[in-house]
Amino acid sequence: MVLHMNRKLTATAASGVTSSGSVFGAPCWVSLMTRDLRAAQDFYGAALGWEFRPARLGQEFSVALDEGNPVAGIGALATALQVAVAWTPYFAVQDADQTAARIRERSGTVAVGPVGFVVGRGALAADRDGAVFGIWEGQLLSGWETWRADAPAWLRLRTRDAFEAAIFYGEVFDWACGRPGCCDVEYEGDEVVLRSAGHVVARLGSGALEAAPDPAIRPRWEVHFPVRDVDARVAAARRHGGTVIQHEPGVHATLRDPDGGLFTLTTRISA
Repeated sequence: MVLHMNRKLTATAASGVTSSGSVFGAPCWVSLMTRDLRAAQDFYGAALGWEFRPARLGQEFSVALDEGNPVAGIGALATALQVAVAWTPYFAVQDADQTAARIRERSGTVAVGPVGFVVGRGALAADRDGAVFGIWEGQLLSGWETWRADAPAWLRLRTRDAFEAAIFYGEVFDWACGRPGCCDVEYEGDEVVLRSAGHVVARLGSGALEAAPDPAIRPRWEVHFPVRDVDARVAAARRHGGTVIQHEPGVHATLRDPDGGLFTLTTRISA
């Protein structure tokens, strides 16, 4: 397995494509799994001004572009999958099978996969408190380093206890292990901050309520999209069937798309 992995990483590096193995543990993409791909494209195109192009994962996937730059992925849920409509972050891993085993060993859940695609393998999982995330082994988005640096989407984990969550994810993803390519972890007050190559890529905060009736305050990974004008985008989302969950005018807003996917708009990039 080690020899096979080393050969794969060497070949990927030689091709000039960034692989999940070289930046393991870092968020590498965000994706919405929805019931109706065309309807989702219509909503996010109207609400956020995104355009779309086909993805290499198949006909039921697309890449959202903001002024020509990749932001996120949108895919249609297979009817056989009992998975909620949700925005989900994916973390780069060296070995999807090994990572899935680590998740289970630490009382997390692997709901789907690992599943093979043309350019890699992925799985959907949940941590001990129920926050859903994905793992990805294989080629990363072309221009991924720019995506990481520009942060067209950034992440915040709303969890019961940020420090316990950091231990879970740190053991699963080898955060702060000292090996080249790993993520660094810092503590800022009651938050845990995750950095990849010096860039803030995620924040973990306490205070979520596992049994809360409102899904917006249950443990979950929040996906934030920085926009120039939060209020204008909120108004556009409302006009096209979106629901406002929380809105601080001019600063940020949490919304639900017509299919139930929660996302946050902000004028500020977490850094």
